[in-house]
Amino acid sequence: MEITHAPVLVEEVVRSLVGDPAGIYIDATYGRGGHTRALLAVLDPSARLLVCDRDPEALEHARHNFAGDARVQVLQGRFSNLSHWLEAEGVMGQIQGIVFDLGVSSPQFADPRRGFSFQTDGPLDMRMSPDAGRSAADWLSRVNLPELERVIWEWGEERYARRIARAIISERRAGKGEWTTGRLAQLIARTVPRRERDKHPATRTFQAIRIAVNEELLELETTLPQAARSLRIGGRLLVVSFHSLEDRIVKHFFRDHREPRQSSPDSPSPHEFRVKSLGRPVRPTVLECRNNPRARSAILRLGERVS
Repeated sequence: MEITHAPVLVEEVVRSLVGDPAGIYIDATYGRGGHTRALLAVLDPSARLLVCDRDPEALEHARHNFAGDARVQVLQGRFSNLSHWLEAEGVMGQIQGIVFDLGVSSPQFADPRRGFSFQTDGPLDMRMSPDAGRSAADWLSRVNLPELERVIWEWGEERYARRIARAIISERRAGKGEWTTGRLAQLIARTVPRRERDKHPATRTFQAIRIAVNEELLELETTLPQAARSLRIGGRLLVVSFHSLEDRIVKHFFRDHREPRQSSPDSPSPHEFRVKSLGRPVRPTVLECRNNPRARSAILRLGERVS
């Protein structure tokens, strides 16, 4: 049985992104194609939609479900490769709109083999692309105590980062076998003295390790300037994020690129583009959050290239 993924803020994304129905658009985080499907419903037959993902299962889904649509082109890899892809396609600077829906999809969470969730015990993997890079278990087997504590504190925003990091290193030194999602979650639950209401004590640490394994914040910081350069003047950049670390990067990007940077000895040339933020951040409605609990933490920021 196929596990579906309910994308958030779909109507808001389509309404804000599509200015020219015949334009070139990018769904930079395909997932299971929720935004792709909604965009295709309003795009002209002459439009183009490039869909990207680094998860092979997501790409297989895209190729299977949109193989008969000439408007769709599937690109595999990290979205920090965006400039390379678009230059190879000859469309750099011609994009009408691009959307990023960050985070982990429902099928990734639901599959115990992927290691994103501790609801069911499974391998501690957490890689967005299972055939690339180091798994979370491998990362935990090598990381030192100061770095582990930093990751849990900064990227998990976990108040008990020091306790958790020390417990993990102690468990590792005891040589009790391979890490699994259940083993790590149970260790954290035993270590944390106080629990947040309606939140498992391992939630923040799992988020932090996942961010480290997939280099998620670096990916976002790297791709935002590429996304802005890819747009035509008047093109739109939309980002849906699910935690404050991602949202802060997007917010600061829009703030730092709204005006040309003044020349200085350290920065001799102005920005090659300007992106203005469009209105206030958009959040899901009460009804959407009720129907899709994962939407509760979502926030959509919109920008437009002006030069």
